[in-house]
Amino acid sequence: MEKVFQKSYILGAIIGISTCILFISSSLRHEFFNSSGDLAFFDQGIYLISQGEMPISSIIGFHALADHAAWILYPLALLYKIYPSVYWLFAIQSCALALGGLPTYLLAIQAGLKKSQALAMVGVYLLYPVIYNSNLCDFHPDVIAVPALLTAVLAARSRKIAWFIFSIFLVLGCKAVLSLTVLAMGIWLLLFEQRRFYGAIALFSGTAWFIIANNFIIPTFGTEAALLNRHLYRYSYLGNSFHEMVQIFLSHPEVITNNIFSTINLEYLFFLFAPVLWSLRPEFFISLIGAIPCIGLNILADHISQKNLVLHYSLPALPFLILAVIASLASSKAWIKQNRIIILWSLIGFLVLGKFGFFTSRYLKNLDNWQATKEAIALVKTQNSVFTTDIITPHLTHRKLISFKYNPQDLDKFYYILLNLRHPGWAASTTDYQNIVNQLQTKSEFQLQYQKDDVYLFVKKSPILPSIRFN
Repeated sequence: MEKVFQKSYILGAIIGISTCILFISSSLRHEFFNSSGDLAFFDQGIYLISQGEMPISSIIGFHALADHAAWILYPLALLYKIYPSVYWLFAIQSCALALGGLPTYLLAIQAGLKKSQALAMVGVYLLYPVIYNSNLCDFHPDVIAVPALLTAVLAARSRKIAWFIFSIFLVLGCKAVLSLTVLAMGIWLLLFEQRRFYGAIALFSGTAWFIIANNFIIPTFGTEAALLNRHLYRYSYLGNSFHEMVQIFLSHPEVITNNIFSTINLEYLFFLFAPVLWSLRPEFFISLIGAIPCIGLNILADHISQKNLVLHYSLPALPFLILAVIASLASSKAWIKQNRIIILWSLIGFLVLGKFGFFTSRYLKNLDNWQATKEAIALVKTQNSVFTTDIITPHLTHRKLISFKYNPQDLDKFYYILLNLRHPGWAASTTDYQNIVNQLQTKSEFQLQYQKDDVYLFVKKSPILPSIRFN
């Protein structure tokens, strides 16, 4: 009993420490002004839902449900009713990613591994680079699907129907495209796990949600043009609409094969499997059926963002990689069996592919006028409209209208205009923002309220506000 308690204590400590590390990392990145549009979109949408408003994002220009039919944003908004803060999203993300270690442990025990081996598997999961890297990639509901997918498999193998249905329901609420992962998992459960009833549920629910989300919810709340601009540019070589893509897919398959069999895809697959290469044997690849939609979409894309472990796009494949590793280790056929070497391999993979090094380089680039930026943000005291840079936007999204899209002709519709000329971000250049500053200084309806270290805050003169100037 004492040993069981000790192992449970160690598991809890590992998950707790991992949660803290992930939360602190994402919070620091945000505080250092490295967050971007995705965080702003989700934060604004959830905030508007919590206020009883239509979550029509001024960041992307359409309803939050039109993005990925992610209805999970609505229950998340209950936390914003307690207190509206973007740090809820960091907490949810860090907890979800770290909690994936629990079903990983239970699946390992269920497969017959010793408790020490199961703890090693938790280490393999938590040290997999995409866990830490995706945590630094703003916020995405996809992270909730990772422990939910692992729990769904655990529930199916344990014949816990209620937990299985709840887990599937949760996965489908995170992102419409995850319906393909649920569908693929259903095929695997149905044909290879002897869980026909569970497989049928996953197969039916994945198919049904894919049809409902893509043919009803997303078109109802958005437009095809907006969605093409938001997502399908990643597959631009296939055409400019869903119809064109299907036509090219059917009539010119060589276009797709030429894109698939490329050096960059081989590199992506190598880095995807490298952290668990010590365990993978062909006879245990069957669980990777569930990873086919995720990996397939990534290698089909012609956009570099989906072909690395820096962003979150490979997250849905991770649960099935973990299942393959557990099966290999349980059969004693893994290339490496010693726990210490397994953890060492995972640690090396994390050190090579994890992006913690950004905290000593890329994430520090905005600190030279950090204090001035914080002071200017503090002067935005109302929920009036704001125009600012893309890296400041996630700090001011609790309002109906905020934008970082450069258009000097639209300035009159904003109440606050906050610019950091030294660090303009990607949406515009320092020259662009200097032109805006020059333009605003000639407009009688705007007043310069703050200026320091190349940070400017202009406010409409209603009422007249005192100007604060620092030299």
